[in-house]
Amino acid sequence: MKKSVILLLLIISLGVVSAETACELDATLINQDPYPAVPGDYVKIVFQLDGIDSPNCGDITFSLLPEYPIEFNPTETGERTFKKVDYIKDYKSTLLIPYEVRINEDALDGSNPIEVLIQSKSSAPTLKKFNIEIKDVRADFEIYIKDYDYKTNQMTLEILNIKSANVEALSIEIPKQNNIQVKGASRIVVGDLDSNEYTTADFEATPLNGEFKVDIIYSDTINTRRTMEKTISFDSSYFTDRKADEKTISLGIYLLWAIIILLIIYFGYKKIKKKH
Repeated sequence: MKKSVILLLLIISLGVVSAETACELDATLINQDPYPAVPGDYVKIVFQLDGIDSPNCGDITFSLLPEYPIEFNPTETGERTFKKVDYIKDYKSTLLIPYEVRINEDALDGSNPIEVLIQSKSSAPTLKKFNIEIKDVRADFEIYIKDYDYKTNQMTLEILNIKSANVEALSIEIPKQNNIQVKGASRIVVGDLDSNEYTTADFEATPLNGEFKVDIIYSDTINTRRTMEKTISFDSSYFTDRKADEKTISLGIYLLWAIIILLIIYFGYKKIKKKH
């Protein structure tokens, strides 16, 4: 009877020790930057790994699986290996595991699942799923020459926001290049521009027939500053011998003659008044 009790107590104590020291790993996604992530851009994600304080864990392997929507650089993998962590009784130990990965260019907006595989020497592999938030906050634009005045060399560019994302602090810059010469400011700040809205920017410039480059700089909805290069075509034939210019010249001539006539009348009146 006494032996049976001792054996039972020994089994219970071994079970308690085993339960206390079993390697039970658990991971949590604790940070994503930026939030939301942007297709085609990099995102930083940080996992926290708990349960490593068991002396039975041994070496631990943590793998972020390289599956849609995340992509690794060619020389990188998602596998991280950690040597046995020193066990300190009554103290909880955790690991922070950071990654910087690219989001697939065609990733869809919303919650997108990613997976990690966790494994130690004394535990079976565990697959866990998490979600990262993705939203395409990038804008796109159509830009063209709305007007060009050969008398003043004033060129008016019109810019249309063709994506669903609003932008802030929009600037247009014409960098130095052979096909266009800019006098004065080469960058114009035009302000905020909502989706499907347009605005204009005026430059003093002398373009040649052909193409030239412009840079469109803006802040997106997650406050990231972005730059986009666009190509504009210039054809001088569209801005010469226009009827509108002829009307302007004719109007100018009429005004000049009106001023001359008024001056003649004025000085004639003064001369007649002086005689009397």
